[in-house]
Amino acid sequence: MLDQVQFIRHGWIERNRILKQSGGWGYIAVPLKKHARETLISDIIIDNSKPWKEKIFSQLGYYKGAPNYYKVIKLMKEILGPDFESIVRLDCAALEAVCDYLAIHTPIEIFSDMALDIGCPDSADEWALRICQSLGADEYWNPPGGMAFFDCRKYEENHVNIYFQKVNLSEYRQKQKVFEPGLSVLDALMFLTVDEINEILDDYELERV
Repeated sequence: MLDQVQFIRHGWIERNRILKQSGGWGYIAVPLKKHARETLISDIIIDNSKPWKEKIFSQLGYYKGAPNYYKVIKLMKEILGPDFESIVRLDCAALEAVCDYLAIHTPIEIFSDMALDIGCPDSADEWALRICQSLGADEYWNPPGGMAFFDCRKYEENHVNIYFQKVNLSEYRQKQKVFEPGLSVLDALMFLTVDEINEILDDYELERV
């Protein structure tokens, strides 16, 4: 589910990491128009006055020679073909396209389109709880980084089981001698088959605090 919170660090929604020519990783990014810190994600607009699409394709040129380079470039051209104004709509389109490529058919919804009445959460860890309550969900999964600020007792007291999903990322052959972890899914798409990527995604553990 996208767009469920007022965003604090807007860098999370408009950039991602890929390999770079000089070694290590660098960002590919979509420029955003200036906005206030409290702006809702649904109101954040892409700055299309800048040639950001051309820059991204130029950066992806480093992957030329990767087994799936041309397939992934074709996928990216399909994703970036429309002129999106909303970063949420672009992110959603990208997520749907990658999931379709990987034969993952889980429905994806944008929070601001769902017309849910969740009131005004008192803290950052209550957004997911209130959404679960509104949808009648009794289980919620979050990335492991949430362990630092989620109060799991709130969820237990409200009969929602909260889990933190830790994916056991396997190393794979990249263009560099030393494996660079934690990159965009684009990196895995360049080097691995659909079956190999899904095997990695299925290798996870659910943890509770």
